[in-house]
Amino acid sequence: MTSVVIAAGGTGGHIYPGLAVADAARRADPAAAVSFIGTPRGLEQKLIPTAGWRLNLVDMIPFTGWRRGILPAALVRAAAQARAILRAEKADVVVGMGGYPSIPVILAARWLHIPAVIHESGAVAGRANRISARFTSCVAMAFESARGSFSANVEGRVVGMPLSANMAAFDRDALRPEARAAFEIEDDKTFLFVVNGGSQGSTRLNEVGVELAQRWKGRDDVRVVIKAGNAHAENVQQALDANGLNRVATAVGYFDRIDYSYAAADLALTRGGAGTVAELTVTGLPAIIVPYPYHTDDHQALNAGVLVDFGAAVMVRDDQATADCIGPLVEELIGDRAKLTAMATAARGAAHPHAADDLVAWALELCHR
Repeated sequence: MTSVVIAAGGTGGHIYPGLAVADAARRADPAAAVSFIGTPRGLEQKLIPTAGWRLNLVDMIPFTGWRRGILPAALVRAAAQARAILRAEKADVVVGMGGYPSIPVILAARWLHIPAVIHESGAVAGRANRISARFTSCVAMAFESARGSFSANVEGRVVGMPLSANMAAFDRDALRPEARAAFEIEDDKTFLFVVNGGSQGSTRLNEVGVELAQRWKGRDDVRVVIKAGNAHAENVQQALDANGLNRVATAVGYFDRIDYSYAAADLALTRGGAGTVAELTVTGLPAIIVPYPYHTDDHQALNAGVLVDFGAAVMVRDDQATADCIGPLVEELIGDRAKLTAMATAARGAAHPHAADDLVAWALELCHR
């Protein structure tokens, strides 16, 4: 029986791909023992056990704030804890999904001579994976451009971004009638899907969504659905109701069936997170991408640039993201169905729908070397 240990924690951007990898590992080997290592600080204590996987914890700390001064000591302590967990789990291979929780697990695997592979989801590598790559030479990447973030002796493979099975198997034509019916959107209406940057939402995109609804208040051929995040959905809906915009736009906090949203939509307005970019490709949804501007390495702009280069998206910088700028872009695109179709085809050309399975195949290959 193969034991696969996945290091994933902190944000959903690391945890959800880790869950996709866990499912792929079980598909590849139904007898495999799959477990996770995370920290007490992130979303993993909620998301991973709920998905049915065993979660072990180490006391690793984030890089930010006053803790940076004690980071070396914290890393050594967390790595010692991870080493004990890997021994208890009889780990055959470790998969690190990035973020600070994965570093001590990759270091512990190095101490124990257990093969390990890390996954880099961004177009440029994050700090955690640049550190983890000192302890393993195997790096799976979502984007070819990330290769330049690592040393020349790294064995890098572009596998894409691991996504849930229903997203990986997405079939727009089969799902669209059911999805449009679920949103009560007629075939002759254009659906703009405003996608926030995570569970907490994006204030900027929520504001733009409301502004666009105001701009199109007199139109009956456009419908806007704003995935506003649980923290903001009620306030955004109140703003729509107060201004008589609820005939044009609706705000929701969270979708149980995100695939319905992608299937029903004709165009997305979104941030440039790696997971969102990957979902746009596998669903073939054209997009206007507004990268989050406050990351040190501007990695969302680099992620977005991949789709822009493919001809699948248009990028608008955050300080230009207003209805006066984005409104005409949307109107131009929805008025040119041939252009939207070409963008959708280009998006699908950038997709890696089997990323989770390919990453697991590499991990199991490392077990047998």
